[in-house]
Amino acid sequence: MSSTTLQIGPHRLPNRLVLAPMAGVTDRPFRQLCRRLGAGLAVSEMVSANSALWGSRQTLRRMDHSGEPAPVSIQIAGAEPAMMAEAARFNVDHGARIIDINMGCPARKVCNVMAGSALLRDETLVGRILDAVVAAVEVPVTLKIRTGWDPDNRNAVTVARIAEQAGVQALAVHGRTRACGYRGEAEYLTIRRIKEEVGIPVIANGDITGPRKARQVLELTGADGLMIGRAAQGRPWIFREIQHYLTTGSLLPAPEVEEIRKIMTEHVQNLYDFYGEYTGLRVARKHIAWYSRGRRDGAAFRQRINRVETADAQMALIEAFFDELAEAGELAA
Repeated sequence: MSSTTLQIGPHRLPNRLVLAPMAGVTDRPFRQLCRRLGAGLAVSEMVSANSALWGSRQTLRRMDHSGEPAPVSIQIAGAEPAMMAEAARFNVDHGARIIDINMGCPARKVCNVMAGSALLRDETLVGRILDAVVAAVEVPVTLKIRTGWDPDNRNAVTVARIAEQAGVQALAVHGRTRACGYRGEAEYLTIRRIKEEVGIPVIANGDITGPRKARQVLELTGADGLMIGRAAQGRPWIFREIQHYLTTGSLLPAPEVEEIRKIMTEHVQNLYDFYGEYTGLRVARKHIAWYSRGRRDGAAFRQRINRVETADAQMALIEAFFDELAEAGELAA
């Protein structure tokens, strides 16, 4: 890889690292945090193409991008070309500068309505959706896929060609089929085949857990960028760690506990501000659990966190937990 940045349409990103869209995770506070800690782009949670849902509180939150660094990338999901085109126009009107199409989500409730990775079973429909969305908006359209529906039906190379022909300007590939979920090894050689077959930027996704793995995946796939999802949960500084290693060849020291305390408490406070106290402290629970994974007395801490019902009590437990870690001499991640 010679380029150190990623170009999507007119947007030259500061690096090649993208935060994956994750339902219930990549809300605005988490996207802003990951961008601050080194992600070159952060894709929104999935927004339904069903216009009947656009006025819901959940969808309005998902379309709230105030204060986010440019370019704003919004992912849409659906199975009907005209509805997807309308959803793309609607989201561009609400600030999107990149429209991402979800054909990668393996969740049953998404696939049951023939959206997400279920679309990979119908290549004609894939083409119709992509053509409709690309024609509907002037901003770049990107696509997220898996390698196929199941191990006997890997058609990602064909879908990639359809995408390029439709005018899609970047393709993210999770290196598993829909049937594989998150089990087994990611298929980096399949991603390599896709990269060899198309001229648009290809972003590799799946099992990128740290700096050395990131470089290995770039070398194996020849991909133009990397998309990181689950590995950023509770570890949003993974982006700066990977970027530093790709740039210098040296590993950054793990963040010290006091920095993690600062990142976590600011993140949780931003969740309260974004959602309000009732929902914010409940959303915060899973992030707190991820931040505390593998730490001394973490399991007992998580049990206590899940029982409190006020923001003040939740924040007091967080501070006490980090005080105990500092006293015990646990200084680094």
